[in-house]
Amino acid sequence: MNLSFLRLGWRSLVRDLRAGALRLLIVAVGLAVAALTAVGFFADRLQGGLQRDALQLLGGDAVVVSDLPTPAAFVERARALGLQSVTTLSFPTMGRASDAQGGASKLVALKSVPPGYPLRGNLTVADAPGAAGQSTRAIPAPGQVWVDASLLAALNLAIGDTLLLGDAQLRIARVIVIEPDRGPGFIGFAPRVMINRQDLPATGLVQPASRLNYRFAVIGPAPAVAAFNAWALAEAKKPEVHGVRMESLDSGRPEMSQTLDRAQQFMGLVALLAALLAAVAVALAARGFAAGQLDAAAMLRVLGQSQRAIAGAYSTEFALLGLLASVLGVALGYLVHHAFVLLLTGLLGTSLPPPGLWPAASGLGLGLTLLFAFGMPPLLQLARVPPLRVIRRDLGGIKPASLAVLALGLAGFAALLLAVSRDLLLGLIAVGGFAGAAALFAGLSWLAVKLLRHSVNEVSAPRWLVLATRQIAARPAYAVVQVSSLALGLLALVLLVLLRTDLISSWRQATPPDAPDRFVINVQPGQSAAFRQALADSGVLRYDWYPMIRGRLVAVNGQAVSPERYADERAKRLVERELNLSNTLEQPAHNQIVAGQWRPGEAGAISVEEGIAKTLGLRLGDRLRFDIGGVQDEARITSLRKVDWGSMRANFFVMYPVAQLKEDLPLTYLAAYRAPAAPGFDNALVRQFPNITSVDMGATIAQVQRVLDQVIHAVEFLFAFTLAAGLVVLFAAVTATREERAREYAIMRAVGASARLLRQVQRAELAGVGLLAGFLASAVALALGWALARFVFDFSWTAAPWVPLAGAGAGAVLALAAGWWGLREVLLRPVTDTLRRSAE
Repeated sequence: MNLSFLRLGWRSLVRDLRAGALRLLIVAVGLAVAALTAVGFFADRLQGGLQRDALQLLGGDAVVVSDLPTPAAFVERARALGLQSVTTLSFPTMGRASDAQGGASKLVALKSVPPGYPLRGNLTVADAPGAAGQSTRAIPAPGQVWVDASLLAALNLAIGDTLLLGDAQLRIARVIVIEPDRGPGFIGFAPRVMINRQDLPATGLVQPASRLNYRFAVIGPAPAVAAFNAWALAEAKKPEVHGVRMESLDSGRPEMSQTLDRAQQFMGLVALLAALLAAVAVALAARGFAAGQLDAAAMLRVLGQSQRAIAGAYSTEFALLGLLASVLGVALGYLVHHAFVLLLTGLLGTSLPPPGLWPAASGLGLGLTLLFAFGMPPLLQLARVPPLRVIRRDLGGIKPASLAVLALGLAGFAALLLAVSRDLLLGLIAVGGFAGAAALFAGLSWLAVKLLRHSVNEVSAPRWLVLATRQIAARPAYAVVQVSSLALGLLALVLLVLLRTDLISSWRQATPPDAPDRFVINVQPGQSAAFRQALADSGVLRYDWYPMIRGRLVAVNGQAVSPERYADERAKRLVERELNLSNTLEQPAHNQIVAGQWRPGEAGAISVEEGIAKTLGLRLGDRLRFDIGGVQDEARITSLRKVDWGSMRANFFVMYPVAQLKEDLPLTYLAAYRAPAAPGFDNALVRQFPNITSVDMGATIAQVQRVLDQVIHAVEFLFAFTLAAGLVVLFAAVTATREERAREYAIMRAVGASARLLRQVQRAELAGVGLLAGFLASAVALALGWALARFVFDFSWTAAPWVPLAGAGAGAVLALAAGWWGLREVLLRPVTDTLRRSAE
């Protein structure tokens, strides 16, 4: 018989598919590919959308941002290179309705624009709130103002009414629907108000001490833009140039916030764990498949097929199987990624371009690598099965693969996972952690099997326990494989459950239901008592209340500080600007001390936020001198604090641990509280204290919480993939020794064992294996979870010490359930049928 190995491989694939022998392999590979490609398609589309919209988000091909009018050198350079440019000016201020229309007021983000704005994209405006948007290249005419719809609702105004901005009265002409260079996301809390540049002087809002943001945007041919960008970067670093920086999508528009980053990281981790679990399932299922093909391989040898032809046939079968399973996985992943897009629509805020081919190609590569790295080592042994196995079934059994083959396959698979993980640190911790856990599980399970032989007294122990112990001890290699495989599957599940719980908890804690939704600044010292009394009269009893001091860092350890001292752009900006300082006797409950100690009442001490300390190279014991309104004040760093700037709480870069500072320091007060439901509270407060600035964060917090719900749904949706992959591993591990169990149970039944006794033996064996695997998996999950929480997701790890006990119980239950489903047929099979199969 001289069949081509390609033809033989095809015939074998069709036969085994019909027989259902490859079902478990297809499910394992398909799940892994689907999980990775779903995340890959989503991340690819998200990245493509950011790249597509980057220029519109920035407002130009290059943007120069400054606190003062753009230096003339930048304007002249752009003109010399033939670039088109516009300058916009924006700053927060209070907009209000006239007294005849209620006199309500609200903090707004004012933006003055010149003709030619926007350089990239178009404004979309409407004639009324809720009306259809119209794309336009026009800007507000002199005397007119365009506003966000939310401002009309807040001030009870309509199109055609008058909006008061400083000393100017402007007519509301249109509603802004889309502003291209505002950027996506949910960070901007103040409604936009857009006016013509000609109307800005009439407002009287631009004063010498005003905090303004000038944006000089340019567009033009790519070479000219590149030349301007390189020149501007170098110019901004010169000592004589202050408060100027070049803005990029990452540095200047960070609206694609930490929440989306964490969600992508967690989805990447879920996909990686699904692939790792699939590798375990493929290895177990391939070994079982190879064991079932021993007789067929021996018959092929008898019929004249060479070892090379048999190896080629099985390689062809697995290559076609891998291609089929991978294509199915890619198709499923493509469908699933649309669910992510729908679930995260509110966060993305923009349509996404179609995905590229890289996620599909990486998915196909992963599927084939899975099968060849973990499925081929036992399968290639079929080529060496001796023809004598036809009459002697004790010959040619499947042996453990060589270390070289395993190492090569594992290295290739790990390299592929790291390539598609999109996060090197995450990939290293996940892949390295699982590799180390596999070795640890194998060693500990082997030791447990050895101890088991001596831990059960066969004289006094129940008969079912003695038989179960003998079953495990008689097959130590199988026991080690089962425990290790179950432990790896449970490790992934326990790890994801713990991380998911703490990750979602950290998101929720950032914006709890009772989070402050009002931030009031500019409360003068003489108003503090009356202001706090007004809050108390309105029922606001819990609130943050801090002095707010503006100070510039002028010296560190007696050495004058200047931007030239630092290479980092953020460090340069920090030493050029005034920082927010404060003081309080007790450590803020929402700030964590990460170094040093907060000592209430300690004179000459300060506590510094760890991020700014790292940026400026500050350490415990350094002495900092601040210029606070012309008054010099020096103090020593005694502690470093971890501050969550997205926590919706009052936070400061530098805090003094004292109840009161020097009386001659200029300061105002800041209050953060949850506003009462009583109507008119904000307007009454602004009327009583007209100088304050009240920031309403209610809409922002509600939007953040809606976005978190969407992110959580997406995370939980993908979690189902790893749950399914974990169940596949459990099923493969429990059923890997099904035929061996069937023969042993048949012999015991032939010598008089009852079905009830055999069920007890099976349950005891499965429960013991699951108990040990669950305990080991949960203990390792605590260590891996801490590493991922600490170094990847950046949140506190709060796993309880009872997790290993709960994991052990869950492992026993899952092992029993998988055993009932996969091995129930073993106890029902007739004894004669089992013995006849083993003899054939």
